[in-house]
Amino acid sequence: MMTRGATRMTRLMMGHMGPRYFSTALLRSDAGAGVSGVVGAGMLHRFPASPSEKAVVNWVRNYSVMGSRSASTVALNDDKQPEKDQKAENGGGAEAAASGGGVEKSVVSYWGVPPTKATKPDGTEWKWNCFRPWETYQADTSIDLTKHHAPVTFLDKFAYWTVKVLRYPTDIFFQRRYGCRAMMLETVAAVPGMVGGMLLHCKSLRRFEQSGGWIKALLEEAENERMHLMTFMEVAKPKWYERALVFAVQGVFFNAYFVTYILSPKLAHRIVGYLEEEAIHSYTEFLKELDNGNIENVPAPAIAIDYWRLPKDSTLRDVVLVVRADEAHHRDVNHFASDIHYQGQQLKDSPAPLGYH
Repeated sequence: MMTRGATRMTRLMMGHMGPRYFSTALLRSDAGAGVSGVVGAGMLHRFPASPSEKAVVNWVRNYSVMGSRSASTVALNDDKQPEKDQKAENGGGAEAAASGGGVEKSVVSYWGVPPTKATKPDGTEWKWNCFRPWETYQADTSIDLTKHHAPVTFLDKFAYWTVKVLRYPTDIFFQRRYGCRAMMLETVAAVPGMVGGMLLHCKSLRRFEQSGGWIKALLEEAENERMHLMTFMEVAKPKWYERALVFAVQGVFFNAYFVTYILSPKLAHRIVGYLEEEAIHSYTEFLKELDNGNIENVPAPAIAIDYWRLPKDSTLRDVVLVVRADEAHHRDVNHFASDIHYQGQQLKDSPAPLGYH
């Protein structure tokens, strides 16, 4: 009785605790293949294992920092395929060589979500994971850069002078180091679109209504600003104190803009419109320094050439031109959004300018 009770208790505990402490992997192999440390699937889950499948239990406790109690489940495929075919199937996934035999085993996601592969129009392999070929575009550099929204109302003047005041410490800190200036300011410029898109998303869910495409438009703006940062990261490397400054400024700006957008979306969009006007001015000064030879006109980063579809012999000056054009489009979008609110309407009442580059 004691022995049967103990056995039953052990099975019950393993059935409940086993999945938490051990990772099960599915090994497809020949019926006669032997694996050390193999425990039948029925031992943990109380059902018979398939003759062609055996459950391999990795007796490794997951001592990760986050305290995860279960490892991921993967499928191990023993089919002997050429290395080229394996890489094409798994998208360059991890490969493990069996000890002693030199047989390679490719690890495939158990959930059946293979990594997507993309190619350029010329057929060459696409190497960027942060954006895909269908997200690239050619910037419209013919946009009018001199447009300016004259502040008339109190909120307009408040937004205008707020941006002007914020520019002074930026000029003092960076002076004429426009490469570092662009890199650091893009860490902040990508915040408004994300905050606005997130709040519109939540509003759409609460009110059971569509957004007129503005959620996607604002998130596109945030992603575009982030790509500016990825580009200038190849030109100017941030120092430790500049990284620390990003933490402080981004934290303050995120929360301040979050509260501002909740209280007055028309004020929030007007502030971003004026910020983009200042960005146009900064990149114009950047171009002057490049033309005067004060900043070396190095070759354009590869990520910029692919993202903006630039010629292969493009330089930093070409990159600054397309980035400035992007900022001009963001200026128009945010001033337009603010005008919609000033006219007593909601953003959903006017179609969003999707794909406005």
